[in-house]
Amino acid sequence: MASSRQISIGGVKIGGGAAVVVQSMTNTRARDVEKTMAQIDALALAGCEIVRCAVPGIPDAEALPEIVRRSKLPLIADIHFNSSLALKAIAAGVAAVRINPGNIGGPDKVAEVVRAAKQAGTPLRVGANSGSLPEHLHLLAHEDQAQALVAAALEEVELLERLDFRDFKISVKSTSVPDTIRAYRMLAEKVPYPLHLGVTEAGTVFGGTIKSAIGIGTLLAEGIGDTIRVSLTADPVKEMDVAWGILKALGLRERGPVMISCPTCGRDNVGAQALAEQVEERLRNYSQTFAVAVMGCAVNGPGEAGEADFGIAGGRDVGFIYAHGEVLRKVPTDRLIDELFAELDRWIEAGMRRPRQARIVKPAAVAMAEAAEASTRTR
Repeated sequence: MASSRQISIGGVKIGGGAAVVVQSMTNTRARDVEKTMAQIDALALAGCEIVRCAVPGIPDAEALPEIVRRSKLPLIADIHFNSSLALKAIAAGVAAVRINPGNIGGPDKVAEVVRAAKQAGTPLRVGANSGSLPEHLHLLAHEDQAQALVAAALEEVELLERLDFRDFKISVKSTSVPDTIRAYRMLAEKVPYPLHLGVTEAGTVFGGTIKSAIGIGTLLAEGIGDTIRVSLTADPVKEMDVAWGILKALGLRERGPVMISCPTCGRDNVGAQALAEQVEERLRNYSQTFAVAVMGCAVNGPGEAGEADFGIAGGRDVGFIYAHGEVLRKVPTDRLIDELFAELDRWIEAGMRRPRQARIVKPAAVAMAEAAEASTRTR
C-alpha cells in the first residue's frame, strides 16, 4: 500500500501522494567543505533533490552550518553511534537526520535526539540495513533476513511513537534483492509512514544498476516507495542516471529526453550502436522532456518507434528522419544525426507543439526497404 503520511525535508514533500523523490549521498568528508560543496553542486545539476552527508566526527559536525548555508539541496546528516553528533546536526539546521536507534546509545539517547528534532521541526530517517541488525535479531536474520529487517524497523517505529514523534521515514534495505523486495512489501502493509527505497551496497555501476533497477523498480511498480537512493560504488553523480532512468522507465517522473533504440541485428547496415551512442551523448545537453528513437533498419524501426517525438532509421546509404509518426525526409546516412538535431532545435524553439495523435510510419519502412533493395542492385 502507498504511504499515507507525508513529511517535508527542506520543503521537499515525501509520501502522502507526493512524487517519488530522488536522493543521493556525498562520498567526501563533510569537514572538507569545498569538496563536499562541489559534489553537492554536481549532484544538483544531475537531478538530485535531497543529499545526505556522513557525519562521523566532531569536525564534520562543525562543518555542517556552512554546508547548510551553501547547499542548493536539502541536507540530511547521516549519524551513527554518537547521539551528540545528531544534536549538533539539528542545531546546525540540517533538513533531516538519519539515525539508527539501535546503535545511537539506547532509548534515552534516542529520546534526547527526538526532543531536539521536535523542537527544531527536523524529520528523521530510521530503519534497518542487512549489515547492521541488532544482535537480538541475528538468529531470525539467519532464518529469514526480510523478517528480521521488518522486526528491527517496527521496534524503531514503536519507540518513536511512544515518544509521540511521527515525523520520519523508514528504510529496510538489504544487499539481497529478493529480501529487499519482501521486506518492503511486509513493511508497507504495517505502517503508514513514507518509505525510503534502496538496495544497500548494490555494487559497481554495472552490477549495482541491475540490482537497483530490479529491486527499486519492482517496488515502485507495485506502488511501494516514496523516495529512492541508488547505492553505487562510483561517483554519486552516476546514481542520478540510474535513479531517473528507473523513474522514467516506469512513467513516474519526467526529466530530460528519453531515447528508444533497437538492439541491432544482422539487418543493421548503418552501425546503430554508434549512432545511438552519439545521439544519447548529444541529448545530455537538453533539459526538455521528449522521446527520440534511433533505429537501425526498416523492419521494425519506424513502426515500433512511431510514437516518439523524433527519430531516425538508418539504411545502407540513406536513412529517414521522422517526427510524431510522420516521415519528414530521406537523408544521407552521414548527415542523419545533424539533421535530426536541427529538426529538434526548430521544434523546441517553436514551442514543442505535438499533434494530438501520432501515426505509425509504415510508408517509411516501405521506402527504406525499396532504397536498400535499389542500393543492392547497383553494387
